[in-house]
Amino acid sequence: MQRAGRVVALIPAAGMGTRLGLPIPKAFVMVGERTLLQHSVSAALASGVVDQVVVIVPADLAAQIDAEYSDRPEVTVTVGGAERSDSVRAGLAAAGPDTELVLVHDAARALTPPALFADVVHALRDGARAVIPGLPVVDTLKRVDDAETVLATPDRSELRAVGTPQGFTAELLRHAHSGGGDATDDAGLVEALGVPVQVVPGDPLAFKITTPFDLRMARLLLDES
Repeated sequence: MQRAGRVVALIPAAGMGTRLGLPIPKAFVMVGERTLLQHSVSAALASGVVDQVVVIVPADLAAQIDAEYSDRPEVTVTVGGAERSDSVRAGLAAAGPDTELVLVHDAARALTPPALFADVVHALRDGARAVIPGLPVVDTLKRVDDAETVLATPDRSELRAVGTPQGFTAELLRHAHSGGGDATDDAGLVEALGVPVQVVPGDPLAFKITTPFDLRMARLLLDES
């Protein structure tokens, strides 16, 4: 497969992540000897398919993180916004107009294998405009109302638990974010445009570290690796 055009990974890390119950932004919590953000940046660069990583951080931490990566020209640090989509837009601006493909990756998915970044980029190179990693849902799911009464049981064979990195052509992602507003899932914005989104197999290690239990699990897995 011939490689052409710049691939930029955006890693929004400006949110607080209050469900961890810690007084610092979630992306800067330690797992082993590195922060969640450091693990995620390393995975993106280790994939062999990413030319530049744009890290989007809170304004009060920008100088610190910029100094941390001062010897890594392939890492750019920029300031994020109040909402996640504000941070993605800031990352897109920092990526530059010559970017062909963009990956958006949650810093909290710190154990994501580098190969998953490569899988998403390969699918984009094969012609998809939007690619997301997904895993089959193993639990039975119920749709409920405000009173917690079951309304329906979806067919889980049609469902996927979706994670990151999510990949897009740069043109498409810029268009999807051009209307302002916020979204927790970039692929959802693309779906709203009527553009097909391809799913590639995800990896269980790419789970999102959101709760204290997740953090403990990540530390245990890292200790075993």
